[in-house]
Amino acid sequence: MMKIFKQALPGVLALAALLMSACSVGEQANRREVPEGVFQVNNPDYELSPYTGVTRAHWKDAALYLLEGAFSHLDSMSGPMRFPRQPGKSYPQDGKYNVTENLEGLCRTLFMAAPLLREDPELEVKGYPVAEYYRGQMLQLIDAESPMYVKHMTKPGWPSQTLVEFGALAISLSVAPEVLWEPFSQEEKDALAALMISYGNGPTVASNWRFFNIFVLSFFKEQGYEVDEPLLVEYIEKSLAQYRGEGWYNDSPAYDFYSMWAFQMYGKIWSELYGKRLYPEYASRFEANFADLTDNYPYLFDANGEMIMWGRSIAYRFAAAVPFPLMGWEAREDVNYGWMRRIASSTMLQFLQHPEMLQDEVPTLGFYGAFEPAVQIYSCRASVYWMGKLFMGLLVPEDSPFWTAEENNGAWDNELAKGAVYNKFQPGSEILITNYPNIGASEVRAWCHEKVADDWQKFRSTENYNRLAYNTAFHWQADGDQGEVAMNYLFKNAREEWEAFRLYTFKRFEDEVYYRDVVLETDSELAMNLADIPLANGILRVDRQLSPKAVSMRLGHYALPDLGAGIKEEVRQVGDHQATIIDNGTYQLALVPLSGWTKVEVVAAQGLHPISSDSKVVVAQANYDPATAETPVFATLMLWKKSGEPWSKADLLPVSGLEYQAQQNAVRVALRKGADKLVRFE
Repeated sequence: MMKIFKQALPGVLALAALLMSACSVGEQANRREVPEGVFQVNNPDYELSPYTGVTRAHWKDAALYLLEGAFSHLDSMSGPMRFPRQPGKSYPQDGKYNVTENLEGLCRTLFMAAPLLREDPELEVKGYPVAEYYRGQMLQLIDAESPMYVKHMTKPGWPSQTLVEFGALAISLSVAPEVLWEPFSQEEKDALAALMISYGNGPTVASNWRFFNIFVLSFFKEQGYEVDEPLLVEYIEKSLAQYRGEGWYNDSPAYDFYSMWAFQMYGKIWSELYGKRLYPEYASRFEANFADLTDNYPYLFDANGEMIMWGRSIAYRFAAAVPFPLMGWEAREDVNYGWMRRIASSTMLQFLQHPEMLQDEVPTLGFYGAFEPAVQIYSCRASVYWMGKLFMGLLVPEDSPFWTAEENNGAWDNELAKGAVYNKFQPGSEILITNYPNIGASEVRAWCHEKVADDWQKFRSTENYNRLAYNTAFHWQADGDQGEVAMNYLFKNAREEWEAFRLYTFKRFEDEVYYRDVVLETDSELAMNLADIPLANGILRVDRQLSPKAVSMRLGHYALPDLGAGIKEEVRQVGDHQATIIDNGTYQLALVPLSGWTKVEVVAAQGLHPISSDSKVVVAQANYDPATAETPVFATLMLWKKSGEPWSKADLLPVSGLEYQAQQNAVRVALRKGADKLVRFE
């Protein structure tokens, strides 16, 4: 057995008492500064909503705020909803407006309009009668002389974006049929029905796309039109078959926010609007699946109610919170409705009150501001309004407990205690959610196994999925050509390029350790066993090199953006180890190599971080050679604190010893706090 390092436990450490703020959370919220030029919560109600001041009326204000921005780009009642193109990989690449882009502008902005029209059919925005405008746009879909004209699907082919938008349109028609559908003449209804049914009756993608067919066919079946009902039932059954438990669906093959909120929203709304009457057995299954999300999905949001930057379609932003208001259709004793509204309202404000989200009064393609590494090629500028699905929560009655319960911070106040770390593992999806009360952050580890060579849309093999973990406090940074990397490994491949891990295979979650194996796409001999151990102030990585040949490798911590005051750097000796610390005035990140690594440096990056053009990350480096390496174990502490908080020796070195047991394929980890762990590789 090889002793990697061993230190005596220190004496009892004196703990300084932390001074708590004298003012309540509600009082803090009252004094919060909100930048000009962003969404304002007028007349906040801090009695009902002590954290945000937000009520149902403010949700309607928020929907109107986004709708006003969209309508500011109209030039006439007959003109399509078109927005300035954002440079980069989004479509249309030729810069010319096309039918699909027009269709997205129509169907996606309607997500804000439909719930408002349901309550105010006479709504006007920027001088335009909203219902009349959208009805006019729908009639242009069947006018061969219009730039909005869409051809029928006459023979089965590849299911196009048109199906997606017609599915979206069917949802809005279902929400406000009296305003958006009934005023049409019978001839107009028949023509629109024939067009949309031609897509609903057609092929789809084996993913959440099936719901677009389901909503088209359900709406027109309800209206008395003949649809392919066996196909409708088939798509319902196949959607239900994608359920994996604990609230999570598999989106063929990914898990991300979309595989939670989209499936759950579609299933819940379909059940309420159609399923309970037309297909009660299927509706009950969707309802049961929806009930499961309560136990873990709220924990994916941090102590401020904000969401993680993770997965594709990041530009949809606060749509991720839509399951929370939909819980309000029922009064369940096991749901903390005040916490659910706190999360949903806070996630909405996370973006609407960020000064960079809107440009030309339209949301950017990005997380806060425009961020090209997070953009997908299937998106245009209008795509961002998919976020408007959050406002489907307005379908929930005003007297629902979701709207009437006093806002609270749920588990962050009564369950998640500081000084500890909490893991929630979902066996069906193999997702691990971790909560860190010391900084109020949430973190997720989930699926990624997609080759760049097979990823024709270029998003499932990217940083959207291939990070070792994703955290609310530390947004993911894109990789750079010079070896810049955050929260992942890089290997120098045969082309002498730095290549990131992306082909992960989950093994198990055992004794609070999350195990994965991973191989490099271009060389399967370059492989590792990975073990993640969340700690109260960070992560302990205990990973084993499996490469039979020499290789250069790097591992990056999370990255910090420069928030305007620079990023301080410090190297501190801690026993036999060195801690490299960076601090941007909000957070500190520390990386402490325990074994395997030979060098640590702070790497500056430009244009790779979603928050700032300048950022820094601490990166560990090694040239591994199995013939000469002292150990194949690469153990690394990746720690954090809020800026201004002191680091004790115990903070920077929570591990007192590591012992590699080669014959047992295991590493024994001695922790200064808590029971020792035996990391067992398979």
